[in-house]
Parts: sequence; C-alpha cells; structure tokens
Amino acid sequence: MSTETTEPTVKELFGDLARETSTLVRQEVRLAQIEMTEKATFAGRQAAFIAAGGAIGVVGTLSLVAALILGLGTLIPLWVSALVVGLVFVIAAVAFVEIGVQRLKALDPKPRQTINELKETSTWAQSQLHQAK
Repeated sequence: MSTETTEPTVKELFGDLARETSTLVRQEVRLAQIEMTEKATFAGRQAAFIAAGGAIGVVGTLSLVAALILGLGTLIPLWVSALVVGLVFVIAAVAFVEIGVQRLKALDPKPRQTINELKETSTWAQSQLHQAK
C-alpha cells in the first residue's frame, strides 16, 4: 500500500494563486469602498458645519444691516441691541466655518488601510509565485 501524495502541478498552483489573488483583490476593492464611504460621510458632515456657518452668517449680516438702518434712521439706542445680536451671529458663523474647514483640512483622503492591504497582497502574491517556481 502506497502512502505517496501527489504534488500539485505548476498549472494547478498558478490556478490556485490566480483564484486566491482574485478573491483578495475583490475583498480589497470592497474595503476601499467602505473606507471611502466613511471618508465621504465625514466630509459631508463637515460641509454641513460650513453650510450652518454660512446660514448663521447671513442672519448676522441681516442683523448688522438692520442695526445700521435703525442706527442711522432714528439715532436712538435701539440700534445697539441689533448691533450686539448681529455681532454674536457673525462670531458664531466664523466659529462654525472655522471648525468645518479645520476638520476638512485634517481629513486624509487617501484610503490608507486599502493601500496597506494592497502592499501586503502584492508581497504575498510575489512570495507565492516564488514558492510555485
């Protein structure tokens, strides 16, 4: 009774390598999709901060215009309250815009995890190729 095992042929080894590489590439593409979706979601949230800052800035500007109109038109202290409200809105607008811009600047748009996975896959595929020879 013989207990010899048959070694896979080079063709079989290359077929296995191709299938495994294909599976890894599909998984890495999916990882890249997930990673980019997360980054796009984050960027969308920061864009909302910028939009909120812009909207608050419009309200602030309208208040400042109202203060100017009331101040010049009546020369009574009513304009002081409009001026204070306008300045508060403008300061809030600047803060919202600054937060959004700073967070967007800090966002790294590269899919780093996918790049690392691709490097590992490349190294693995090369080692498998050298072992098959």
